[in-house]
Amino acid sequence: MIQLNLLPDVKLEYIKAQRSQRLALSIAFLSTAAAVGLLIILLSLTGLQKKHLSDLSKDIALETAELQKAPQINKVLTVQNQLERLTDLHAGKPAASRLFEYLNQVTPTQVDIGSLSNDFTTQTMTITGAADALSSVNKYVDTLKFTTYTTSDNHTATPAFSNVVLTSFGLSSGATQANPHPANYTITLSYDPIVFDITQKVILSVPNLISTRSELTQPSDLFKAAPTKPKGTTN
Repeated sequence: MIQLNLLPDVKLEYIKAQRSQRLALSIAFLSTAAAVGLLIILLSLTGLQKKHLSDLSKDIALETAELQKAPQINKVLTVQNQLERLTDLHAGKPAASRLFEYLNQVTPTQVDIGSLSNDFTTQTMTITGAADALSSVNKYVDTLKFTTYTTSDNHTATPAFSNVVLTSFGLSSGATQANPHPANYTITLSYDPIVFDITQKVILSVPNLISTRSELTQPSDLFKAAPTKPKGTTN
């Protein structure tokens, strides 16, 4: 069977061009439709995401408002908050262990301490005890008044104690072997808070008024039971 192509070449080229054009338009239309569909999906997801975030923000605000109503919530909200405060708490606590070292440095050998009260909040101290004579008590008071301190940051001598007052004293008969400390006393004083500052290295400078326990090779006991006040004691 013999087929004859009676169409000219120009007509054939025109038909091929139309087919290519239709194919390109179809591909472009499908691509555009896919892009529009993808855009619609993305816009929908964005809208849903914004709504979800908005709902979460509202929930967070409501929960935060509820939590803030609880007392002291900022201090106990998380473990991290507690851990962050450890450094401040450590730096803020007084170095109470220095107390006995200071007392050994400033207390004369002839003076015993029966009781001691120290208030780290008001920086005040009350010392009660006995001595061999009232002169030793007076020297104790003077030693406290003239004791100074320096730190690693400040080398200027600063009074360690202030408002040192002999609030009461008493004296029975003279010192005997049975009662070597017939004089009793009560001293109140204030102290510079830096002397118990745990972040500072403090060095006391005690005036050379009378020998203290820190200067002796074998110091005597610092704390002793307060003696009973005898009848006829002068206060």
